Amino acid sequence: MFVLLSLCLLIGCHHAAPTPRDKITLIRLADDEAKSLDPQTVSDIASLRIASEQFEGLSRFSAQGQVEPGLAAKWTVSGDGLVWRFTLRPKLTFSDNSPITPQTFVDVFNRLRAPQTGAPTKALFAAIETVRAQGQDVIISLHQPSPALPELLAHPALAALPLHRAQWQSDRPLVTSGAYRLAEWALNDHILLVRNPLWHDGIATIAQIRCQPVSDTLSALRLFQAGGADVTSDFPSSRLAALRKTMPDAVHVAPYNGSYYFVFNTRKPPFNDVRVRRALNMVVDRTWIATHLLAVGNQPAWSVVPPNVGLTQDYRPDCAARRNSDNMERARALLSAAGYDDKHKLVFDIRFNSDTDHRRVAVVLAAMWKPLGVEAHLLNAEASLHFAALRRGDFALARSGWIGDLKTPENYLGLYRSDAGAMNYSGYVNPAYDAALDSALATADPTAR
Repeated sequence: MFVLLSLCLLIGCHHAAPTPRDKITLIRLADDEAKSLDPQTVSDIASLRIASEQFEGLSRFSAQGQVEPGLAAKWTVSGDGLVWRFTLRPKLTFSDNSPITPQTFVDVFNRLRAPQTGAPTKALFAAIETVRAQGQDVIISLHQPSPALPELLAHPALAALPLHRAQWQSDRPLVTSGAYRLAEWALNDHILLVRNPLWHDGIATIAQIRCQPVSDTLSALRLFQAGGADVTSDFPSSRLAALRKTMPDAVHVAPYNGSYYFVFNTRKPPFNDVRVRRALNMVVDRTWIATHLLAVGNQPAWSVVPPNVGLTQDYRPDCAARRNSDNMERARALLSAAGYDDKHKLVFDIRFNSDTDHRRVAVVLAAMWKPLGVEAHLLNAEASLHFAALRRGDFALARSGWIGDLKTPENYLGLYRSDAGAMNYSGYVNPAYDAALDSALATADPTAR
């Protein structure tokens, strides 16, 4: 498994020549359909974005991306970093006027941990030992210090959910604790969010948000340019130069807490052989892909952890400092040792979900490996089918990515634990790795950690 790029692409847009639309609705394009309204059963960005607009937790993120008090008015932490006390704001209610109490968060945590919930993000909250209610306070005890706990608690999976309603996901409007509530969901067409009149922070500025799934970034861009949308979160990198000339006020490129990578399936041949993985890994010219192919300011990434995410020193493998010719020679030797040569070629599919840039990167990878005698074929599928195949382990090499829930190394490293479940697309199992990660997480000193 290797990382190609640290992905950093986000646009908030205002169209220059809008077509007539109602003036109270913001139209936002998403790259995929939401999978569920239950934030404890999803891990994809489209679903979690919808959830974060409807369900608020003890903490939340400001418009500047900084963690701040949410349903909690304040918090304190014990000297050893193991006990946190969150004091709720007074008179909190859901949108149906039912009270939000400290017990709400106890119930939400217990449901997250329950096996029948099948929460894909459960491992994110492994540091939490117990959640208790005490008066107006939520008391959270940890197995080990977790300085990023307030940031973690902004995740919708531990937000105030309307568990007092037996069929809450079927309610229209949805009963929520955040700024908005879902009024309509037409599959593969739109989700309509309307204001929650009982939100503790007052009436949201924007009356309605219409979320429309458009998986193809070029189609999304054209819709935006035609005035059919106010915001789109991505665009083909090849269009950046033209957009900066024609719509300079609409294009914004900013750092993103995430990694873009292609993952090896380590469960079966050929990529259960570390020599094969290392051979292909070392000849990929990440710098060229980032600076020339995509050319939107992406950083080449040499690790599953993006640069500047809590590591004392960003990781760079030995191959990063070698000439390409030296890496090619070493890669040929590794493949030969693994039994691959001109008579026994290494052949596999590169699986990727529908997107112009994903295809461009896959084509370049196949070209970079061709001098090794490798035949890499392209296999394209739409996003839902693509990621379902990854969860099943039905692939050899596949495009993936991870957008950080937290700006911490463990949020990325935890994906490759033996017990990470379906999110460990690679199927990587290494008890020594698990033990090293556990040891780091149990260490309070930041440098030693």
